[in-house]
Amino acid sequence: MPAILTLTPNPALDVFTSTPRVQPEHKLRCTAPLLHPGGGGINVARVLARLGTDVLALFPAGGLTGGRLQALLEAEQVPNEVLPIAGETRESFSAHEEASGQDFRFVLPGPLLSESEWQACLERACQLRPTSGLVVASGSLPPGAPADFYARLARRLAEDGRRLVLDSSGAPLASALDVGVHLVKPSLRELQEWTGASLQTQAQRRAACEALVRSGKAAIVALSLGPEGALLVSERGAWQAPALPVPVVSTIGAGDSFLAGLVFALASGRELPEALRTALAASAAALLSGGTALCQPQDLARLAPQVEIRPLA
Repeated sequence: MPAILTLTPNPALDVFTSTPRVQPEHKLRCTAPLLHPGGGGINVARVLARLGTDVLALFPAGGLTGGRLQALLEAEQVPNEVLPIAGETRESFSAHEEASGQDFRFVLPGPLLSESEWQACLERACQLRPTSGLVVASGSLPPGAPADFYARLARRLAEDGRRLVLDSSGAPLASALDVGVHLVKPSLRELQEWTGASLQTQAQRRAACEALVRSGKAAIVALSLGPEGALLVSERGAWQAPALPVPVVSTIGAGDSFLAGLVFALASGRELPEALRTALAASAAALLSGGTALCQPQDLARLAPQVEIRPLA
């Protein structure tokens, strides 16, 4: 059995290109595309594999795009298990505007999964028993999957003594929090949507995270704040870290790299402040590459000592 299992219910073949300027009605001349296997859990698995972790990426896939995605994973030597589906795996298209440095992301909904197909994902994720007890579920749900898919997974795993790490949004996130998860990694926008509050100050953000912990919805909350860094909260304390000033090639994949660094550190037995350090360094390292190239171990190791961890009283 792997040490860590990742589940990606709605994977994608990520296509990345750049163009001088994004303009309506014009033909936009683009650079040659970069292709990467994508989807939250798959990206986490890719980083964990680079860091030497025994990981297994579980995901449904079908059609020519699904085969191409799996081939790219194999080329990166990421252990994986594919659950065949009738539909065609989706593509996600991202364009980097050179004039502004902004990324424009176009995300398709994914193939419609039958009840038997999404049930197979749920059952297989519950059958596999990672030695660390950690199951990382990340990304959107495909059409056809119920909104409480992650909640069902959280309940089943908890009954068997395993821990769910979740990165999602909207109704799937809310329903899973009602059951309770081990670790949740919302962005500020996702936490704002869940709470219905603007959360403009650090005190408000910390209070929202602490409320999740006190209510039993999550044992650990890792709030990613983009250029402001991140906030980590548990019953053992709260820590904040500002983002590192690195040259940004692309912001795509930074959140997945953050989560991978955090999970890697926790599975390695590191304390929460050091886990936050690893996560921030991984996120910053991902900014150095185009497309969904994600972080590289040598960049993570170089940047980690530069991360400033601030305990909050």
